[in-house]
Amino acid sequence: MVLEIKQYGDPVLRKKCREITEITDDIRKLREDMIETMIDANGVGLAAPQIGIDIRMAVVDVTHDPESITYLKVDGKEAPLEELMPLVFINPELEFGSDKEAGREGCLSIDGIQAEVKRPIDVIATLELLDGRVIKVETDGLLSRAIQHETDHLNGVLFTDRVPPARKLSLKRRLMRLQEQSGRVT
Repeated sequence: MVLEIKQYGDPVLRKKCREITEITDDIRKLREDMIETMIDANGVGLAAPQIGIDIRMAVVDVTHDPESITYLKVDGKEAPLEELMPLVFINPELEFGSDKEAGREGCLSIDGIQAEVKRPIDVIATLELLDGRVIKVETDGLLSRAIQHETDHLNGVLFTDRVPPARKLSLKRRLMRLQEQSGRVT
């Protein structure tokens, strides 16, 4: 089922989400609904708070742009992207490489706004899967960026928080307009 995506200004987008301690049938159903919602919205990722649920769960699918990824390892072994996607994970823990690069980002919860965001190029993500396994994903490119972006959502951080101050100032009026449209002026 396609779910409503919460928009900028909704307080759930600023919450630090709760850890998931048990995989229930509701969580499994939520996985399917989140994947369907992400696909319907033409997204690369979707985090649970974006659909109004403050739990540490996200989905990512970057199969449309495999060339952006120069390496992908799962548990220390090279892995084909298609076998991992869509990636549904809970309770992520991230480690970052030292080199950073800017890349264009948008967000399904911040309609019509994109900006350059500087993030670490490489990520090592320890991710719990819904089948109970814990995997370590090492990657770069769009997959690295998407995992970081969705994990930010689980911590109440939006990509607009990571843009340089001058750019953030130029986005301020548009963000305020989005907040007014959502009916949540602070």
